[in-house]
Amino acid sequence: MIILRHRRENLRKCSLSGLETRSDLTFYTYPTDPLPDLTGTLLLKVGAPPLTLADASRPLLLIDGTWRLAQIMEKSLGIQLEARSLPAGFKTAYPRRQTECPDPNAGLASVEALYIAFHILGRNTDGLLDHYYWKDQFLQLNNI
Repeated sequence: MIILRHRRENLRKCSLSGLETRSDLTFYTYPTDPLPDLTGTLLLKVGAPPLTLADASRPLLLIDGTWRLAQIMEKSLGIQLEARSLPAGFKTAYPRRQTECPDPNAGLASVEALYIAFHILGRNTDGLLDHYYWKDQFLQLNNI
């Protein structure tokens, strides 16, 4: 999984903090790091067709930033990526204050989205939520 994180992301509040050393995640900082070839990569995006197990063989890109910054980051990719979303119905445990989020209860924290995507794709979820303060609430809210 490729993660593009905005340089202004507060790492003390970032839900993905602590996962940077995982071998199945590759972090890039926007706008400073050049991205790898994204040919065939799926973009995890709200409003796209749902992610399924059939997508498991394709690389996945998660954009990590505020809703407003994520839109800017996506446009800056320079190519139109095929997109997938998470199935409807998942709820966040993250106490969000952003007003740009179309549905604050459904606007998942990045680590929550990552966990669900890994689960759908049949990838190992062990340790993904270990540093997430709202782990138990998230798992309980979503009956995972």
